[in-house]
Amino acid sequence: MGQCISRTASSVDVDRRGGGFGQMDGVENGNGAVVEYHHQQQQQQQQSQNRQASSAKSTPARSHAASPCPSPYPAGIMPSPSPARATPRRFWPFPPPSPAKPILTMLRRQGRGKQRKQGTIHEDGGEEAVAGGSGEGETTTLDKTFDYARNFGARFELGKEVGRGHFGHTCCAKGKRGELKGQPVAVKIISKDKMTTAIAIEDVRREVKILKALAGHNNLIRFYESFEDANNVYIVMELCEGGELLDRILSRGGRYKEEDAKAIVVQMLSVVAYCHFQGVVHRDLKPENFLFASKDEDAPMKVIDFGLSDFIRTDQRLNDIVGSAYYVSPEVLHRSYSVEADMWSIGVIVYILLCGSRPFWARTESGIFRSVLRADPNFNDSPWPSITPEAKDFVKRLLNKDYRKRMTAAQAMTHPWLRSEQQTVALDILVYKLVKSYIRATPFKRAALKALSKAITENELVYLRAQFELLEPEDGFVSFENFRVALLKNATDAMKESRVPDILNTLEPLAYKKLDFEEFCAAAISVYQLEALENWEEIANTAFEYFELQGNRTTSVEELAQEMNLGQTGHTLLQDCIRSSDRKLSLIGYTKFLHGVTVRASSQTRHR
Repeated sequence: MGQCISRTASSVDVDRRGGGFGQMDGVENGNGAVVEYHHQQQQQQQQSQNRQASSAKSTPARSHAASPCPSPYPAGIMPSPSPARATPRRFWPFPPPSPAKPILTMLRRQGRGKQRKQGTIHEDGGEEAVAGGSGEGETTTLDKTFDYARNFGARFELGKEVGRGHFGHTCCAKGKRGELKGQPVAVKIISKDKMTTAIAIEDVRREVKILKALAGHNNLIRFYESFEDANNVYIVMELCEGGELLDRILSRGGRYKEEDAKAIVVQMLSVVAYCHFQGVVHRDLKPENFLFASKDEDAPMKVIDFGLSDFIRTDQRLNDIVGSAYYVSPEVLHRSYSVEADMWSIGVIVYILLCGSRPFWARTESGIFRSVLRADPNFNDSPWPSITPEAKDFVKRLLNKDYRKRMTAAQAMTHPWLRSEQQTVALDILVYKLVKSYIRATPFKRAALKALSKAITENELVYLRAQFELLEPEDGFVSFENFRVALLKNATDAMKESRVPDILNTLEPLAYKKLDFEEFCAAAISVYQLEALENWEEIANTAFEYFELQGNRTTSVEELAQEMNLGQTGHTLLQDCIRSSDRKLSLIGYTKFLHGVTVRASSQTRHR
């Protein structure tokens, strides 16, 4: 099993530009023990040492306690100390499948003056890389005006500092006048002197834009206003005084009971589903970036720190590698990812909540990356035998290395493990993507999907039924108008301006068609996600029986290749797909037809 989660210092975790609310996880002890906070005096001593050190690095204290948890070290051998970073960063691109090994060497060879489009993740050590490109002297030509209000000092009175990073710090403050008069707030102060690249400046603009765009969800940090002066940018936000999720994990002895964990996970999924629907991927979800509004046991939890977040379209793939090493997904390391990367991070967090250990662990950052790419989480050691099968299935369906097979946040909210806990289900933007593909598919492909929809189990139908009801069907049918109204009802103003028109344009063929629930199921199911189920073979066999009765027809390799958008070179992959007896699809051919065979899919299979 991976190393147990721990905290051994209270150094502040900030994004690559600075400022932030979360705290960085400490380095685990050599015996894999769950380590609680050090004595207050030790914390103060460590903080004092950190302030005297370089502003770019902080080295947390370590503790070595006995533990029943399995350890990767021999008895009596402690881990080598390695500097912890205050900032998760972009790191230099690299070819798959083994990205970690050449990173630091390559960064050293690039030199400090060369332009870089991306930086590096650093959580356990190694040299720091600058996020963004700049040549020497570029800082004098950068435009660092943001068109934000310039009366911060007149509006707020700064209080004590609660966090410090390489590019800035976070303080408590109190409103002096206006709507926030007398109200405590948190102020993220980002130094303009530290904005040495155009990318760093754009990151600040994007963070503020995202905070504005996402306003309104109960589990999202509330943004009030942004200010600037000649020296700094000030981001004024809600003050959360209940501490981090990581703090509460440690206060409970290193892990949550299942029933208590469910309440936490539902809040995570709710806000992440909201972000994804609005076209925002967080890219740095971890326990330190979830804060509680107050110290009350049932206080709502808020996601924070959108410094690494980005806007993303439904079919877009991102390629810059950002995040924190323990929580980064395989496809991020392969430099082609979307919102599914956040769901992997949630899977890691839930694994930690339930057992107190990280699913992917190594002594070095390079080792962590290799573990993420190649290793499988341990579900055999204690306490997993005592955890319910539903909880284990939930985590496994999030920690699937094939991002296409991962549950979305809205799907996860209907999983059997959480079903009794959920209050509402979010409208899933994936439904719009799948329905678009269905209405543009050939009649042969639609027949194959209809057969598949008749074979799915009740667990999958719960999600589909919930999505169908969210579209508010009329007389048992949904039309283009239902999709349009539901989209506008759930979209923020920012999304309405930027994404809604494009999404609706892709659904234009639906203007001449209505879907009943049965056909909606055929349109909205994901073959890849069904393939992740333990009973997939049973589902496929049952679906093929329906397909034989209602949809199978005589075809040729050439026609099948055309249906699957394969060229001449793909014909050899389809030779076993058509029965010689009647020239119809075989069971293998049916599943390949549903799944699709592409060069990219084959490549990803080799890397898993």
